Formats: sequence, C-alpha cells, structure tokens
Amino acid sequence: MTLKDAVSICVGEKYAQFSGRASRAEYWWFALATFIYTLAVMVVFLAVNGVFGGFSKASGLSSMGFLVLIGGALGYIGLLIPSVCVTVRRFHDVNLSGWWVLVGFALGAVPLVGWIASIAMFVVTLLRGTAGDNRFGPNPLI
Repeated sequence: MTLKDAVSICVGEKYAQFSGRASRAEYWWFALATFIYTLAVMVVFLAVNGVFGGFSKASGLSSMGFLVLIGGALGYIGLLIPSVCVTVRRFHDVNLSGWWVLVGFALGAVPLVGWIASIAMFVVTLLRGTAGDNRFGPNPLI
C-alpha cells in the first residue's frame, strides 16, 4: 500500500463507506495524506499572507489569504467524511464497533477524559487487525 493507494481508496472507492475493514497501512497512509494537505494549506496561507503584506496591515489578513483559508477549509471539510469512515473501518479491523469512534469523539470534548479517550483511540488504530474474517468482513490484507 502506498500513499496514492490509500488516498484513492479512502477518497475514491470508499468515500462514505462505513462498512468493511481498513488495514493499518490504509489508515496511516491516509492520515499522512491528510496531514500533508493541512501542512501545505498552512504554508500557502502563510506565504500568500506574507507576500501580499497581510502581516503588516492592521487587519492582519489579505484578501488572497482569506481565499486560501476558505479553500483549505472547504477541502478539509471534504476530507472529514473519509477520515471518519476510515477510522470506523480501522476499528472494525480490530473487531470493535464503529460506534466507539463516536464515543471517543464525544469524550474528547470532556476535559481530562478527552486525553484518555484520544490515547485509547490512538492505541486502537495501532493494534493488529483480527486474523482472518471477523463480523465486519474479510481480512483487508488478503
């Protein structure tokens, strides 16, 4: 699995598909792609704002910087659905219900408990998937 494969699967083939399973490689390659996208938007935003003098103005934000910010936000919203879906499929791979992702997100809003929930969700994404078939489908590595 490569970065291109993971993006193709998560954004193309399984954009809003919660059923099935996702391997660790699929999940983490897509997480890396989302991180790279976010980093690229931030760099372009800072470069555009700096070049057009956004930081020297009293307003602090140029019109081009605003457009880059809006475009980046819309792109990130578009990546939100496949990000949640691949996380649910990753939980399915370790034979856990996808509803635990919702529980983790909800607990993330609670002070202190949110840290524990985030660490627990992180650990689940690191676990090896169930060998063979499980109740959510066939092994994604076969």
